[in-house]
Amino acid sequence: MAKTVKGRKILLIEPNYKNKYPPIGLMKISHYHKLLGDDVRFFKGDMNDLFLELRYNKCMAALNRLNNKINWADRLLPIQSYLKTKRLDRLNEAINRLSVHDAAEASTILRKYAYSIPKGNWDRIYITTLFTFYWEITIKTIQAAKKLVDTPDKIRIGGVMATLLKGEIEEATGIKPYSGLLDKPGILDENNIIIDELPLDYSILHEIDYQYPTQSAYFTYTTKGCTRKCAFCSVPKLEPVYKNKIESIDKYKKVIESFGEQRNLLLMDNNVLASPKFPEIIAEIKAMGFTKDAVYEEPNQLALAIRNLKAGLNDRAYVKRAFHLIHELLPKLKDNEVKDNYNEYIKQYNLLTLNKATKSNLIRVYPKISSIYEKYRKKPQLTRYVDFNQGVDARYATEELMKLMSEIPIKPLRIAFDHIGIKNKYINAVEMAAKYGITGFSNYILYNFYDKPEDFYERLKINVELGKQLKVAIFSFPMKYIPLFGEEAKHRRFIGEHWNRKFIRAVQCILNATKGIVAPGYEFFFMAFGQDLDSFMELLYMPEPYIINRNYFEKNGMTQRWREDFNSLEELEKIRAKEIIKTNDFQNIYSLTDNNKILRLLSHYSLHKEDKRVIDGEVKKLRNKFNRLIKKDVFVNLTLTHDFDSKKRSRILLSGN
Repeated sequence: MAKTVKGRKILLIEPNYKNKYPPIGLMKISHYHKLLGDDVRFFKGDMNDLFLELRYNKCMAALNRLNNKINWADRLLPIQSYLKTKRLDRLNEAINRLSVHDAAEASTILRKYAYSIPKGNWDRIYITTLFTFYWEITIKTIQAAKKLVDTPDKIRIGGVMATLLKGEIEEATGIKPYSGLLDKPGILDENNIIIDELPLDYSILHEIDYQYPTQSAYFTYTTKGCTRKCAFCSVPKLEPVYKNKIESIDKYKKVIESFGEQRNLLLMDNNVLASPKFPEIIAEIKAMGFTKDAVYEEPNQLALAIRNLKAGLNDRAYVKRAFHLIHELLPKLKDNEVKDNYNEYIKQYNLLTLNKATKSNLIRVYPKISSIYEKYRKKPQLTRYVDFNQGVDARYATEELMKLMSEIPIKPLRIAFDHIGIKNKYINAVEMAAKYGITGFSNYILYNFYDKPEDFYERLKINVELGKQLKVAIFSFPMKYIPLFGEEAKHRRFIGEHWNRKFIRAVQCILNATKGIVAPGYEFFFMAFGQDLDSFMELLYMPEPYIINRNYFEKNGMTQRWREDFNSLEELEKIRAKEIIKTNDFQNIYSLTDNNKILRLLSHYSLHKEDKRVIDGEVKKLRNKFNRLIKKDVFVNLTLTHDFDSKKRSRILLSGN
């Protein structure tokens, strides 16, 4: 095969959506290109910030060529501000007190880069994609990236959305995405490297400001694909061939060697219990150090960062990493003399701001501060956990498999309860897990597919009852179905056959205070979803403010008046009223009917926005409780579904927009 060209400039981009896991595909691609001697850069954020950074770098290089005796870095803020805002007062500040010649030339340079987007000479740009409902931001990212290259063929698009909406992406951008896995040699270049089998490059995560909630963890697979062909699932398309054992131990050792020990093991398997090699998988997990009651002590992260700087592993990442680690220790230093000495070293080596921090100064300062850092850094003894994050299939659960599962520090065990048809097998799987001492569960509850609201309620109630009966904690996480293909996959507005817009919004309102978590225990469940199925169905029809602020509207009598108005309707009137309510559109109720009794009922649904914003004390307490839970427990955070992962969506629910 032809020899691959070395020394290329590679840009990896993850669109600026909110997600919980780092881009595993890009981490493998980074490792691949570094094996070939290429220069790799990772970016996640607002593309305008990347454009600004590139303009600034080009501008500073030009200014230094103009006159390298001027310390242009001292003018950083006005230069950056002018390039971003194009305000003349910032331009004047940037060239203040320069000679007439330098001021004129500098002004020309600044104006040039304020109105241009440097292409950056990228040889290749990779853009990863995730969920199809991130369509808009992903397409905008691709279109923006096209401004950074001479020809669109330098851009490679891959990942989940690229596989599921391949044709749509090509039509929207003019770029044909790559679908599927990089699991064969020669896909990106003419060589024998199989990218999908490479270890992950964790260093690129330190190049960006975005913090993934996974924290310290190994990310890997022990199997690939799934033996099922569920209509609601993308796995058969993304990973069509089931591989019952993926070797992980060598990758695990490579991560330790390059990036240090990680605390938890996050496994992305889609159906691990289907593997006939599950006993071998458990044995390998134990060999990685994840035995029952295994303990983790965080290594010295600054020592690792300095070691990797010396090795030239990723200067961009580890300059930033070392700088932040040094400054994060400052508030923890309570001894004034120690703190003063530490601060003095920071000043001496010009490490007060990140833009002035250099690799050489970080390496030089480390021997001076290493003993202080090691003495005062946190060294907690933490329990290690294993998380099969995509969930396990109850239909494959056996006594033997659950006994094996209990031999590793599993937290939580995730068992999917996708439809009521697997009720008996699901209950059996939970009972077997509990029998072998597994007490923490975070279980996915799919809804809005072929299920009915009645089925949804029953599955939630089964979890509450199982938790009490078996004395285990089962958190339920409702997960709204979104189509995999076509226009309806590009957003979150799809309504299933047995659902409607009002029912979907009612469920979201019920879950709003808890960010989508259905906690263990009868008290919460009955309060949130009703004492029985009839109560739940009533909630689905109830006005949204009455659902969100149950106590407030019950106490002031509004909820009871709604019930009276609802029950006063004749049978045919009730049918018509329900049809209207299911649309969840009450902007002009007088155009919907001329029936006075129905209009009186509909008036409850058209409250002013200021009334909808009322938050009673119980809701506030509940919201704070679950915010603390999410912050405290990374595994709860990782299970949150995407209808509840943003403050903006919560505001939308509260405002009724």
